[in-house]
Amino acid sequence: MELYPLKFKPIYKERVWGGNKLTSLMGRKTPNGKIIGESWELSSVKGSLSVVSNGFLKGNNIQEIIEIYMSDLVGEKVYNKFGIEFPLLFKLIDSAERLSVQVHPNDEIALERHRAYGKTEMWYVLAADKNSRIYVGFDKKIDREEYRNRVGNSSLAEILNLESVQKNDVFFLPAGRIHALGEGLLIAEIQQTSDITYRIYDWGRENNPNTAREMHTQLAEDVIDFTHFETYRTQYLPQQNKAVELVNCSCFTTNLLHLTQKIERDYAQLDSFVVYMCMEGQARIECNNTTAETVSAGETVLIPAMTEFVNIIPEKEIKMMEVYVP
Repeated sequence: MELYPLKFKPIYKERVWGGNKLTSLMGRKTPNGKIIGESWELSSVKGSLSVVSNGFLKGNNIQEIIEIYMSDLVGEKVYNKFGIEFPLLFKLIDSAERLSVQVHPNDEIALERHRAYGKTEMWYVLAADKNSRIYVGFDKKIDREEYRNRVGNSSLAEILNLESVQKNDVFFLPAGRIHALGEGLLIAEIQQTSDITYRIYDWGRENNPNTAREMHTQLAEDVIDFTHFETYRTQYLPQQNKAVELVNCSCFTTNLLHLTQKIERDYAQLDSFVVYMCMEGQARIECNNTTAETVSAGETVLIPAMTEFVNIIPEKEIKMMEVYVP
């Protein structure tokens, strides 16, 4: 049978800093009594393999279907490099409290230390409380010695760059860039398939036996990029009914689609899967004029690489991200 647009069951992750926006804004029925901070929408991380929720492949996990369909599902270049491991991880992050100050290694260091891929990622702000902020990069130029001193006296947060955020803001976080999400945010995160995080500072939670998590200050020191930038916010010009590029790096390309009318996307030469993360509205997704699926706000859909073209037909004005491996 022919491949079709695939949806997956969300994988909910309990976090000490989790909030309630997944339920209040996205209408999710999360596990009762659990503080849910993350919903993994599409994952190939060991122990957290996404399972198909629609069509004849329902009940199969992502690696099982890659093993069967190989390049037809993910693309020849992707399959040759990653095998049955899907190379990207898609999340919704719901933060009622600040996340730890952290950094991620690049591919080279992650392979050497953990036999894994590094973590380059991006954030798209889906919702933000009035005074929500994030920490990204440094607010001045510092060196390794100052970093050590600041970690030692718990004053690192004083030199982090603080950004006020609102809905539709975008931040690109290449491996090595120090960062932390603030309170009151719902974020769509796209990242490499990696669960390697070096925590540096946890706002005092590390001193409470009920909330303490392992810190990785020494490991982090070797991977931090101390380069200072005037701005860390991704600038883009929103436009309707065409693809607007948000991020284009070696790991993934992300475009924003804000649609009020039908458009056709030509993927014949792409040689990659495409993932749609729907943030607002609803649309009908038609692949090669043979298979179709409806996508609504909060849903993530995987379009197989064998798909040559897609018609996206808004049923309600829709806003979604289009992601693929360049």
